[in-house]
Amino acid sequence: MHPTVATPSDKLVVYQIFTRLFGNQKTTNKPWGSRDENGVGKFNDITDIALKELKTFGISHVWYTGVIEHALMTDYSAYGIRQDHPAVVKGRAGSPYAIKDYYDVNPDLAVDVKNRMKEFQALLKRSHDNGLKVLIDFVPNHVARQYHSDAKPKGVVDLGAKDDKTKAFSPGNNFYYIPGVAFQVPEGVNPPVQTEKQYVEQPAKATGNDVFSAQPNINDWYETIKLNYGVDYQNNRQMHFSPVPDTWTKMRDILVFWAKKGVDGFRCDMAEMVPVEFWGWAIPQVKAAKPGIIFIAEIYNPQQYRNYIFNGKFDYLYDKVGLYDSVRRLMEGKGNAKEITRVWQNESGDFSQHMLRFLENHDEQRIASNEFAGSPWVAVPAMTLSATLHTGPVMIYFGQEVGVNPTKAEGFQGDDGRTTIFDYWGIPEFQAWVNGGKFDGGKLSKDQKQLRAFYQQLLQLVNTSDAIRTGAFYDLQYTNNNNQSPGYNATTLYSYLRHSDRQKLLIICNFDRDQAAKTSIRIPAEAWQAMKLDGSKTYQFNDIFQTKTKVRAKAANAIPVELPPLGVLVLEIQ
Repeated sequence: MHPTVATPSDKLVVYQIFTRLFGNQKTTNKPWGSRDENGVGKFNDITDIALKELKTFGISHVWYTGVIEHALMTDYSAYGIRQDHPAVVKGRAGSPYAIKDYYDVNPDLAVDVKNRMKEFQALLKRSHDNGLKVLIDFVPNHVARQYHSDAKPKGVVDLGAKDDKTKAFSPGNNFYYIPGVAFQVPEGVNPPVQTEKQYVEQPAKATGNDVFSAQPNINDWYETIKLNYGVDYQNNRQMHFSPVPDTWTKMRDILVFWAKKGVDGFRCDMAEMVPVEFWGWAIPQVKAAKPGIIFIAEIYNPQQYRNYIFNGKFDYLYDKVGLYDSVRRLMEGKGNAKEITRVWQNESGDFSQHMLRFLENHDEQRIASNEFAGSPWVAVPAMTLSATLHTGPVMIYFGQEVGVNPTKAEGFQGDDGRTTIFDYWGIPEFQAWVNGGKFDGGKLSKDQKQLRAFYQQLLQLVNTSDAIRTGAFYDLQYTNNNNQSPGYNATTLYSYLRHSDRQKLLIICNFDRDQAAKTSIRIPAEAWQAMKLDGSKTYQFNDIFQTKTKVRAKAANAIPVELPPLGVLVLEIQ
């Protein structure tokens, strides 16, 4: 029942910034609009003032999404950058997960394109000077179809440059091929930028989402090509890892390149599509080059969690299939709090502290959208739970704290409740916080200011609570239901303890949108023993979070509590 106690350093507070959207103040928002029509945020827009505000907000790590150069439709050929064919680019601004040059940064993000790397390094320094650590994406599984590094260091051989293209698979190749067959653009692809030149790829390469066909589907990751780590997918996934495949060496060198630039960690895209053996080989070498650097895996297969932590050497994993999915169902009014118990039971013991919890990121729908909860306030119990359940990291997506709600198709993204990752766009709710570069929330509504204040208060709790940062966990659901605790709806109420030597907390979350809860919480004798408290004494329960409620109760008795709809109590036991 009690996971291993983690170290305080595990309680990271990550703020994901979609870099091209963060500082864009243009309000044109023309669907499929160009860079010049709709505007684009720059590295330089993330100023000292912005970073100070994020630090004050409670952030420890900033994840700059979309930094490394990726394919896009904007023409930068005047700067010596090869133009991408629009037939193999998604959206005018392009996907940040179709990397075009692992050794360069996105020219869209620079004021002076020639000095784009210097501008990124200046942002890195600003972030560090303001007490923030920096994460960037590492996209290991696939690259843009027209990958070409014009910024690679001397002596580096480009991916695919020495491949034997007559072979579908070779351990020495960086890519997979369909020999003798040309690539065909998927049916239905109709880019907004037209060109007379046909896209030519001969022979066709396999597509990023493991599609070994010359013509992928429009719903495939058709703009990317799969990297070859020595796994022969078409022959029962035979593994050829000795000698070390060329792709392993190249990708390790890319990680070390960015580590030496000063980044503090990597969020590794679709990490489970790359063999765990590569990670177990590469991560220790990168950590030797830069001690303290962290690795976060985007991973969706719970059966592989232990493998990627203990053999792959990852520090943290996405908790999407576990906590996010369970809590999302509750937020949508169709889940059951019992699912939360199942989640921690599956993750407890040796790796709960490795799970990164979130309610939004660039892949997921916004809480405020009609496709999700329809209101940003539904996040109050869910976000409190996500931030306080265990000692692992918590993440917020930029604009989550002001209730960003996408309501129309931006272009390639479509109207799907997500903030676009493919298009040039301005985010109105976030622009209201940026307020022309003042970053003071001057244009936010009263409701938005209150929402942001909730998030700031939650992060302050996370950053100052010893029990939340370092303590053990005890689930109270099994001793609380309507039979044992009248009024306790175990479907929509979730209660638990977080306790360290210095602090003991009783936390209760009400996920019901409409019903208040008036009930009592039973803490069993074993829990008092686990907290090293005398189960025969009377204690004061003080809410240290939102309501400032105070309750006195004998340990042997149930603790009376009242919570409004979507209410939360964080009661310190004294």
